Amino acid sequence: MTAPEILYMIVPCYNEQEVLGETSAQLKAKYTCLIENKLISPESRIVFVNDGSKDETWNIISKLHEDEPQFFSGINLAHNSGHQNAVLAGLMTVRELCDMAITMDADLQDDINTIDEMVKKYYEGNQVVYGVRSARKTDTFFKKFTAEGFYKFMKLMGADVVYNHADFRLMSKRVLNELADFQEVNLFLRGMIPLIGFQSCNVYYERHERFAGESKYPLKKMMSFAINGITSFSTKPLKFITGLGFIMSILSVCAFIWAFIAKFGGFSELGWSSTMCSIWLIGGLQLFCLGIIGEYVGKIYAEVKHRPRFIVADFLNNDKNQNQ
Repeated sequence: MTAPEILYMIVPCYNEQEVLGETSAQLKAKYTCLIENKLISPESRIVFVNDGSKDETWNIISKLHEDEPQFFSGINLAHNSGHQNAVLAGLMTVRELCDMAITMDADLQDDINTIDEMVKKYYEGNQVVYGVRSARKTDTFFKKFTAEGFYKFMKLMGADVVYNHADFRLMSKRVLNELADFQEVNLFLRGMIPLIGFQSCNVYYERHERFAGESKYPLKKMMSFAINGITSFSTKPLKFITGLGFIMSILSVCAFIWAFIAKFGGFSELGWSSTMCSIWLIGGLQLFCLGIIGEYVGKIYAEVKHRPRFIVADFLNNDKNQNQ
């Protein structure tokens, strides 16, 4: 193997003051081991991205960098930009400084020991290494059912996503440079990374319970994330509307013929219930279809404005506070 390469770990943080101490300690121990085993360069860094936290998260990150700049760096976003934008901000900020980058959440649910295998797979020639859950033993029935249903539905919609993979992945510098060319505002990295291509593989791990704090993805955010993923990577809902409209047109013609026959057959009295049910059904379908179209129109509106996806206020790296 050639000289060890530089690994930057991107860890998005939003109100993570309760877990940052343990997360930083475990990642430091892992980096020390990787450097000693000559798997990564001593120039490698752990980069915490503060996504507009309202607690002491940024102060903790700054202190980590101040005490041990050889391990820890920090990126402070000007405001809360959302998890996916925070991940992208970290990747785009460090892509010229590293040979490979790994993204993972701060809650220690992703298995840190999997990093060794990811790095080894990278040296074997893989440009992307996906961390994939081998099981969902720690999930509630509802969480497991909805999560697995989401991945299956995304596949059905035509999106190329890796089953049971979230945002724990390794990417080479080459992949990061290609990712920089993706300019969409509505980010869904789980669908974007597979679109880039290149040689990839999966490594499997068991996901742990959250170490401390509360989940940053309640049901409402999970639903919003799922809708964003579907509408960002598939036009099948629009095709569904077209097909539904065609079917309803045929049914309307059939209903007209039936009504015409009933009129001249002398048995044209129809009940109030059937009439009202028909009105509510058609009205509901129309509103549902308009809602789907509205989602796509809203995305077009967000994209054409070309607003920045994130703004980096501070970048702490190599003992320098770089304001961007």
